[in-house]
Amino acid sequence: MAADRPAESRDIVLVVDDNPDTLGFLTETLEGQGAMVLVATGGEQALAIVERITPDVILMDAVMPDIDGFETTRRLKRLAATADVPIIFMTGLSETEHIVEGLEAGGVDYVTKPIVLDELTARIRVHLANARRERSARLALDGAGRFLLATDATGRIAWATPQAVKLIGEIGGEGGGLPMAVRERLVAAMAAGAAAADLVPIGESGNRRIQLTPLGRAGEDEWLWRLMCDEVGGDEAALRRRFGLTAREAEVCLWVARGKPNRDIADILGLSPRTVNKHLETVFAKLGVENRASAAVMALRAIEAG
Repeated sequence: MAADRPAESRDIVLVVDDNPDTLGFLTETLEGQGAMVLVATGGEQALAIVERITPDVILMDAVMPDIDGFETTRRLKRLAATADVPIIFMTGLSETEHIVEGLEAGGVDYVTKPIVLDELTARIRVHLANARRERSARLALDGAGRFLLATDATGRIAWATPQAVKLIGEIGGEGGGLPMAVRERLVAAMAAGAAAADLVPIGESGNRRIQLTPLGRAGEDEWLWRLMCDEVGGDEAALRRRFGLTAREAEVCLWVARGKPNRDIADILGLSPRTVNKHLETVFAKLGVENRASAAVMALRAIEAG
């Protein structure tokens, strides 16, 4: 935060605390450093504020009447607008269980009261910078048209690109989330150590079968997935039926038939070129051929035959 930043680019800080003195000195300090400060005296008021404006960072008191800071944070993290906003707890509770509860609720950090302002503002700067880097990366994914999403260990969506949200909506996902039955399948897949070659069916839309393939962990409690559409009775299905290919092998074979080199196939499918080459070795063996050209010819014939 810097005092000389233009008003339109000021950081927006939401301070949630039921203590007027705390609200007063934090507002004065943060505004003096160039931030725009919003204040809420309780959880309900904080939730009402974020319906109108999305803050860049939230300072959350842990102990408040009615809805405490932990529950308020859990509700904020379920909202699309604030799911990625860093929340820093302010608490006089130094017991380990309270700190853990705050982090598990969705907080990224905590400071203990009485608050040391230099420490608090330093933490705010760090988390704002981290949030901006993550936001930039997601915007790049959105612009590339990728069907990507991340979930926690319970299958709850942490974030998703707009294209992925649209597909999820087609299978009956509520509020941008995955249906409970789908979440249970994801939990089972994660527990089994799902690999990139695995596909988790999650539903159908029209003549399209929608599946998720794991891309690995993006964090300690964050799994990255790619949504895939397979037309029922489409080209990939024809290759699977004709040659006994797996879904992933059929994908690779189809892109070979379309003239794509390994590196392009790897980018399209979110795999490494080495993994694509391993799949190709299996494809060649199942098709009874020795090279890409022969595989492409056989694949095209199978597709034409349906």
